[in-house]
Amino acid sequence: MNTISFFEIQSSDPEREMEFYSKTFGWKFTKQEFAPVEYYHIETKGMFGGLLKRPAPAPPPGFGTNAFTCSVQVANFDATATTILEAGGQVALPKFAVQGRCWQGYFIDPDGNTFGIFEVDENAK
Repeated sequence: MNTISFFEIQSSDPEREMEFYSKTFGWKFTKQEFAPVEYYHIETKGMFGGLLKRPAPAPPPGFGTNAFTCSVQVANFDATATTILEAGGQVALPKFAVQGRCWQGYFIDPDGNTFGIFEVDENAK
């Protein structure tokens, strides 16, 4: 627990990125219907991930890193969220259910970096 267990890639053109990562690494993509945005589950030979339609413009070149977002698996979402906020973090996207899998949410660290946390819960709705 408390280790990076999931990654996400935002894309302006999901079909293009799926083709790129499939050819490059052999990753498999499956469209998901649970999310409020266009979303695909990524199956790799290691960690699982997701690819989603970018909800905002990509930062222009020279404006910092544009990278994958990692999510940390935690034992208790709510307790960890409280700790994040007390330590100076902010909520980027509040807790939501990934039906039948987990509770997920996103935060921003004090330097503006986005990261996720999730608590496995097969009863999440």
